[in-house]
Amino acid sequence: MLGASAALAIAVSVPASGETLQQALLKAYQTNPTLTGARSNQRAVDENVPIQKAAGRPNLGASGSYSESILKPTISFTSPQRTASANAQLTVPIYAGGAVKNGVQGAKVRVEAGRANLRGTEASIFSQVVAAYMDVIRDSAIVSLNRANVGVLEVNLQATNDRFQVGDLTRTDIAQSESRLALARSDLQTAEANLIRSRENYIALVGSPPDNLETPPPLPNLPQSPDVAVQVAVADNPDILSAKKQREAAFYDVRVARAAAKPTINAFTQAGYTNYLKTLDNGGGTANSAQINKQAAAGVELNVPLYQGGRPAAQVRQNQALESQAIEREIEVERGVIAQVRAAYASWQASLQTIASSQTAVNATALSLEGVRAENSVGSRTILDILNAEQEALISRVELVSAQRNAYVAGFSLLASMGHAEADDLGLDAGVLYDPVQNYNRIKNKLLDWGGDPAPVPVATRTVDTPAQNAKVAPDTSK
Repeated sequence: MLGASAALAIAVSVPASGETLQQALLKAYQTNPTLTGARSNQRAVDENVPIQKAAGRPNLGASGSYSESILKPTISFTSPQRTASANAQLTVPIYAGGAVKNGVQGAKVRVEAGRANLRGTEASIFSQVVAAYMDVIRDSAIVSLNRANVGVLEVNLQATNDRFQVGDLTRTDIAQSESRLALARSDLQTAEANLIRSRENYIALVGSPPDNLETPPPLPNLPQSPDVAVQVAVADNPDILSAKKQREAAFYDVRVARAAAKPTINAFTQAGYTNYLKTLDNGGGTANSAQINKQAAAGVELNVPLYQGGRPAAQVRQNQALESQAIEREIEVERGVIAQVRAAYASWQASLQTIASSQTAVNATALSLEGVRAENSVGSRTILDILNAEQEALISRVELVSAQRNAYVAGFSLLASMGHAEADDLGLDAGVLYDPVQNYNRIKNKLLDWGGDPAPVPVATRTVDTPAQNAKVAPDTSK
């Protein structure tokens, strides 16, 4: 596929020493809010693992109180005036019917699903950036072509007026030239508006204005056939991988629900301390030992649910239905990815063919325009023939530019649907790549109840200070 990849790199002439596609992708990778927000969401998903683990860890609590008797009971002669007490209890889960183990496993699998979703978000953002990058290149070229067309039609109109003055042409010829010039100016205004929209969309995705975008490089590792593309996508597409992990997590949810009807066993120990602060009347005694009460106990607690109103069985059935939904969802996602891959491959191939056809049309219309102008000079062609030839030449050039854009975007979309359009695949600087596993390893075994991460601050850049875009384009120096 080397020839096809090279064809994708053919694009309109753009100024050198500008911004590259890799630089645009890197900016989006670092500062796009959709992508940075997805990373924050993945960190939140990571926390479900220590949350589930906490249910199987010891639970230690303490309480204390101080009371002052305002009005002593009239029938009690030994009631203390003041009391200070403290209690502590340690509970250690021994068996929870499998709820903890399966809850932890389900959380771990959802972490893997979240990482796949993060990959999918990354590929989606990159696909949008590539499309926006190519839109700016395409629309810049179309503006240049339309401006050149307006210039040519202005010269034609002036020449038509001059020939009318000497009686060589009629007012009909002038009207035809004026009409085409007015339409060309309208098309130019539309092209300029499209360019401004493309540039603003680029800013929204990348975070900065497009600066003399360079022709993108050929796309690597494009498949030889749609069957090969589908085979790779089924194995590597992040949406399919996420759906598989969600199905696995639903399996563990069923096991957690079943645990609600099983016995639980906990070991416990507790201790208490009460001090009556020398206000307990114990029949005249004043020994400190009579004013202090200590107690301690340890044991094992067994809880056997006998009947809970049918709730556990309902929860099992509910989670089984959700597992069934996850199974069907996996097939649904796989179907969608396969259709997407095949459509992207067909679009890519069609665009390559359109490039070849459009290039032939550009050459033919250029030759035709030159011939019509020569024939008009000897009186065998009319002004309308020249105007039609110029319009055909413009249309063929615009179609070529659009086909080049479509081929590149379709090729990248094909790679994205195959799961091969992420930062690792695109040669971005390895030093800046975000690794979700690093955060997971940092928090998965956290034990303390105190602490947290630093207060959140924005990672994505705002674009409110970027200037409003215009339709200025650098002059084409390729001719």
